[in-house]
Amino acid sequence: MTTVQKTGRDTTHWLSSYYFLRAGVSVGWVAAAFTIGKAMPPAAAALLVAYPAWDAVANVIDARRSGGLAANPSQALNAAASTVVAVAVAVALGSGMHAVLAVFGVWAILSGLLQLATGVRRWQEGAQWAMVLSGAQSALAGGHFIFKANGVSTPAITDIAPYAAFGAAYFLVSAVWLTVAQARKATTERTA
Repeated sequence: MTTVQKTGRDTTHWLSSYYFLRAGVSVGWVAAAFTIGKAMPPAAAALLVAYPAWDAVANVIDARRSGGLAANPSQALNAAASTVVAVAVAVALGSGMHAVLAVFGVWAILSGLLQLATGVRRWQEGAQWAMVLSGAQSALAGGHFIFKANGVSTPAITDIAPYAAFGAAYFLVSAVWLTVAQARKATTERTA
């Protein structure tokens, strides 16, 4: 596998593009969850497996563009955890949505803490405060999912969709923040 290590302007450009992609995929997933996922249980099942699977792929892509998995242990662990969770969700679907929500809860806690660690490690790249907040909120949401999984009412994909929507918002904030910072820096360099 080829790894690409970027620095400076290239890193900022890569991260803003990556965050826009993550936001876009999350928005698409949320829209699908509230439309076809809500109406068709097989589609909901596919979406529930696809969400952590996409997270695994995205973490691998980002880590490879940022020096490789060995240089980005929090993302390597996040990719591994998300892969295991995609399989665990597929298995949990056979036991019902309470089990699926519990799996999502554990994953939200773990992936949130790992995202927080990645944001702290990348702090100097800019806009990482949103990633740190997103990671912390993910961990809190995971606790809520676990609590709700033990409740009486049957959970649905629409109980998970707001979590993905908040993730999309944080990725979008980071992407816009980096894009604006990059434009300001380019303007300053041209006028200097």
